[in-house]
Amino acid sequence: MEEQPKEMEMVPTHVAIIMDGNGRWAEQRKRPRLFGHKAGVDSVRIIVEAARKIGVKHLTLYAFSTENWQRPGVEVKGLMSLLKTYLQAELEKMLTNQIRLECFGQMSRLPQDVQQILQRVIEKTRHCQGMRLNLALSYGSRAEIIDAVKCIGKKCSDGTLNPEEIDAIVFDNHLYSSGQSDPDLLIRTGGEKRLSNFLLWQISYAEIYFTDIMWPDFREQELKDALQEFARRQRRFGKTGAQVGVT
Repeated sequence: MEEQPKEMEMVPTHVAIIMDGNGRWAEQRKRPRLFGHKAGVDSVRIIVEAARKIGVKHLTLYAFSTENWQRPGVEVKGLMSLLKTYLQAELEKMLTNQIRLECFGQMSRLPQDVQQILQRVIEKTRHCQGMRLNLALSYGSRAEIIDAVKCIGKKCSDGTLNPEEIDAIVFDNHLYSSGQSDPDLLIRTGGEKRLSNFLLWQISYAEIYFTDIMWPDFREQELKDALQEFARRQRRFGKTGAQVGVT
């Protein structure tokens, strides 16, 4: 087995990325915003393959938020078309690289043809065990939390769940991300420093890495730079440095 570079020794199990800056990247070049989104798809391909090669087990990409439905119809339609094209083009590569696709979000709001291709790729890759690729689509963390509360409340109301049994594990099991580990590292590209309603419950102890590099320019070296920064950080989870054996 090829030896990992020293800076890659502490590879996070789960990396989540807010892929920001496509539109601004295009505007800086006096091109339509969709030009930036198309360039961003190239970064998705590169980062998915790089993360798999480096040893990341879960990669979650914030592809389309619940708030993004408010964007101009032409842009939304273009984004949905790019998503379909990406999924159709990448299926064989996902199978070859043992990448399993999952989706988080309000899937029913997506166009029917997009839902169909998503379900097809999800089914085809269900057996893959190399890396899990999560696309957060029509996703908003507040909506996710409210949906979880509603489901738990219904179970309490009909007697299938005792309110005294509700804890963090029970709540986790009612989130869209049920069954997956929480992100260890959250990356946001594009220079903004906010969470934008993304995985608010799950990232409670994630390391956060902000970069001014816009998503179309974020490639394998930029991912490695983020992982190197992650490796330098001390993760204490509320304990002291002495308790976790770090001085």
